[in-house]
Amino acid sequence: MPTVDIRRGRGMRTGIATVCLSGTLEDKLTAAASAGFDGVEIFENDLIAAPWSPGQIRQRCLELGLSVDLYQPFRDFDSATQERFAANLRRAEHKLELMQQLDADTILVCSSVAPDAAQDDDLIAEQLRTLADRAAERGLRIAYEALAWGRYVHTYEHSWEIVRRADHPALGVCLDSFHILSLGDDPAGIRSIPGDKLFFLQLADAPRLDMDVLQWSRHHRLFPGQGAFDLAGFLGHVLDAGYRGPLSLEVFNDVFRQADPERAAVDAMRSLLTLQERVVANRDTAARRPASTIELPAAPELAGHAFTELAVTETSGPPVADALAKLGFTHTGQHRSKPVQLWQQGEARILLNGGGRSEQDAAGEPAAAVNALAVESTDPARSAQRAEALLSPVLPRNRGADEAILHAVAAPDGTSVFFCPTGEHGATWSADFTPTGNAADTGTGLTGTDHVALTQPFDHFDEAALFYRSVLGLEPETTAEFAAPFGLIRSRAVTNPGRDVRIALSVTVLRRGEEWAPGVPAPQHIAFGTDDAIAAARAMRARGAPLLEIPGNYYDDLDARLALDPDLLAAMRAHNVLYDRDEHGEFLHFYTEVLGSRVFFEVVQRIGGYSGYGAANAPVRMAAHRRQRVTGSARRPVHT
Repeated sequence: MPTVDIRRGRGMRTGIATVCLSGTLEDKLTAAASAGFDGVEIFENDLIAAPWSPGQIRQRCLELGLSVDLYQPFRDFDSATQERFAANLRRAEHKLELMQQLDADTILVCSSVAPDAAQDDDLIAEQLRTLADRAAERGLRIAYEALAWGRYVHTYEHSWEIVRRADHPALGVCLDSFHILSLGDDPAGIRSIPGDKLFFLQLADAPRLDMDVLQWSRHHRLFPGQGAFDLAGFLGHVLDAGYRGPLSLEVFNDVFRQADPERAAVDAMRSLLTLQERVVANRDTAARRPASTIELPAAPELAGHAFTELAVTETSGPPVADALAKLGFTHTGQHRSKPVQLWQQGEARILLNGGGRSEQDAAGEPAAAVNALAVESTDPARSAQRAEALLSPVLPRNRGADEAILHAVAAPDGTSVFFCPTGEHGATWSADFTPTGNAADTGTGLTGTDHVALTQPFDHFDEAALFYRSVLGLEPETTAEFAAPFGLIRSRAVTNPGRDVRIALSVTVLRRGEEWAPGVPAPQHIAFGTDDAIAAARAMRARGAPLLEIPGNYYDDLDARLALDPDLLAAMRAHNVLYDRDEHGEFLHFYTEVLGSRVFFEVVQRIGGYSGYGAANAPVRMAAHRRQRVTGSARRPVHT
């Protein structure tokens, strides 16, 4: 596979504000350069705390191949009082001199939030013109930005009107996607601003929240593609207006500012690469886009889950295998060169890998864990090339003679993601398994893998969603939150258009009660599809499968709320099947007990157009799993 150039020749110039990253200024500059950014915005607080002089910072940026694209922020410049304005102008002169030492040609001036802010467009324009005169004498520029919470100027239209009135070649506007989209402003008006007056662009995504815009901005911004804003549409308007400067990120986020800066910088770069790709796909922008816009290998279509691999130990492996057998799976193959078993029922395939490292939970109990998931791709090699272009680590594999070539990359949580061929070549990987001779029985009615659910580390939930969206071409569904027995849980699934590849991501928003509760560390589960959940549960119960018991209160509440058919309700109660429905259809599902301390299985039946995951039932399931662990049922001897 060709090596991807991590910086040059990959689309428009990119930048990142140092405020996006954790650490000292030295850490931030190194991380930005390692991730392939072309330039940085130096945030004033980072410079003030740095041990280097502005000249030394400039030299370090040169060594790293970074330009200093912006110095920011300069706050509360305009004023209704001449005395305060004079003091502000003196302060600005010091910053302009500093910029020359940094070799930064543009400074960001925010609209004022001060009590004495000027409330006269002509006066603000006059004061900015004075500042622009001072900047022009030094060969510098002023980018004026409307803060969404500005005292008098808080929309981009207003900031542009003031810049237009000032009419100075060294004065232009800075557009910030958060300030514009958080207020619900229509970005189409940006097209009317001359391109040579668009001095700088700052990009940030965000979830839709009903809260004070300042707090929203300071704590909840995200990298493009991680939130709810239409940044591709926004950027299309900016490019169509003639903007040709860098695509720069300014993201205030409590998690990002505590995370590993190099990892966060890679996540940030991936977001910009994917954003450029989405803009290129927009026909309205394509005819006028810059020639340097990024071109990534297109995401091949995915056609389903090929297999899911569980890493097991000598202790956890037998109970998991026993559970699979009682769920109707058959051990059909043994890998020719690795300690890996293939278990199959219908199109549902599970690999048990006993050759990985032994994982243990907090109590020292041997664990089973989802080690890898494999999706069917119409072009596995191109899927891997796309992943590499989006800065995902390509995993080396020890392959025996005549064994299948499998492309794999690492997801943010360390899970291996394999790309397998579809169609008549789709089973090439299974040829690496020697048949066991075990005859598959009639099974229990499972048809395939419906979804794989993975708990993410708190710091990497948004990163994981962006990874699966950008690398695999999956689209995120609505984020859901629910109150669980030990804290708030946030979940978000990603899926392909055909909904035959589904990956459900979740994270504990607050810390779990680990000191007193029998916790399940980072639970994971694999959900199998069926056409008849009641029949499947009945068959599995007859085989002795370790199905999770659901309390009678749940079914009493179902009856009160939904008035279900009495026979259906009685069958669900008898077999511990849960129920959900929406305007599109119905959902029946049930679970096994936890196996190997963190993994369990689910069986789901989708009726009509239901596309959710039964999130309303998750607290019931979690409480039942807690009860299972309290009573010690997970540690009962296995009888075969």
